Amino acid sequence: MSQALTLARPYARAAFATARDEGTFAPWSDALAFSAHVAADPRVAALLANPELGRDEAVALLAPETHGETYSRFLAVLAESHRLPLLPEVAGMFDALRAEAEHVVKATVTSAAELSAGELDAIKVALRKRFNREVEVTTAVDASLIGGAVIDAGDVVIDGSLKGKLARLQTALAN
Repeated sequence: MSQALTLARPYARAAFATARDEGTFAPWSDALAFSAHVAADPRVAALLANPELGRDEAVALLAPETHGETYSRFLAVLAESHRLPLLPEVAGMFDALRAEAEHVVKATVTSAAELSAGELDAIKVALRKRFNREVEVTTAVDASLIGGAVIDAGDVVIDGSLKGKLARLQTALAN
């Protein structure tokens, strides 16, 4: 595990606990996504590394317009600890904790061509049945798959692509 993830974990847990206690998962998730996106910009990252940048200026730079006082205090703690560059990791961990708490599996379906609404619905139903949880699906297109799809749901990857089948066939024939 990278050092950034290790350092980000307590901040993500603190943000999650605060959002859970306030009942504000969605606003915190949105605010963290915004701040993480801004902090990841190379120009902003260089500015955050500047010792001349004050805590209040850093918070003003990274906080979305519609944020609460608690979120500002959270950013201030990150600024005081020189941990603002960890915001992308904190946001990712927060979303994982939120998905677990809300019993949601996030899956990415990458297909060779755009999937129809019916095909996507069938995949969602199958994933709900397999994981016994709600499923949030994002889609992507990768023409190199030739046909079929690859489903990535965290620890589970289902490769039903023609490219994957050909690779497995090649491996079987080589042995």
